[in-house]
Amino acid sequence: MKIASFNVNGIKARLHQLTAWLPEARPDIVVLQEIKSVDEAFPSGPIEDLGWQVHTHGQKSWNGIAILSRLPVEAVRRRLPGDEADEQARYVEAVVMGDHCAVTVAGLYLPNGNPAPGPKYDYKLDWMERLRRRAAELLASEEPVVMLGDFNVIPEPRDAAHPERWAEDALFLPPTRAAFRRIVNQGWTDAIRIGDPHAGRGPFTFWDYQRQSWERDNGIRIDHILLSPQAADRMRGAGIDRDQRAGDKPSDHVPVWVELAA
Repeated sequence: MKIASFNVNGIKARLHQLTAWLPEARPDIVVLQEIKSVDEAFPSGPIEDLGWQVHTHGQKSWNGIAILSRLPVEAVRRRLPGDEADEQARYVEAVVMGDHCAVTVAGLYLPNGNPAPGPKYDYKLDWMERLRRRAAELLASEEPVVMLGDFNVIPEPRDAAHPERWAEDALFLPPTRAAFRRIVNQGWTDAIRIGDPHAGRGPFTFWDYQRQSWERDNGIRIDHILLSPQAADRMRGAGIDRDQRAGDKPSDHVPVWVELAA
């Protein structure tokens, strides 16, 4: 079972990239972030024509998340628990039925938080605390769980080509990294780090459109896949489809993926 995350930075602008990548990469489940579309305007047709179910949690112009699946999906949850007043579309969760086991997939688009300090940064930290609580509940199920998406967190200096340039950014501030560690240290495995344990910088998942960031490999790693112990036991590989950043009018993020034994 191959499970992927891809921040498409606008589904309508990136539909050509997504529909070319899906049959090439052949994932079974994909979580999309930043679809930037309400549910009824999401271009499901071309994706369904490729054999995919589409479950969206959209929002006009901003945010938005979706789960695409080639496998049966049950118990779809839209919205991160903990704040009924939060109207931002940033979380979707579902149980995906594999041949021999069910896997809970929790897809997320964590708030950016800039400028920091300020209300947006407060919202980011509050959202991360809500995520920590939900992550603890998912772990308590003792079932295979994959929590993945654009976390908007640079966990360590080696996750940025030039970490000093991010010192005052909400993605890299000490409280952000501490909040991320509190989640991971519950017992989650960072699949990309385990699958590609670089001693130096990288690997990266995001390159800004500005300042020739892609050409200079001035990237950061902010798209993550966290595995519960039961999912980590089934891990067969993980990776980053780096080449997707080099295509025609690409997203500024690239897909990340993990493969679990069925």
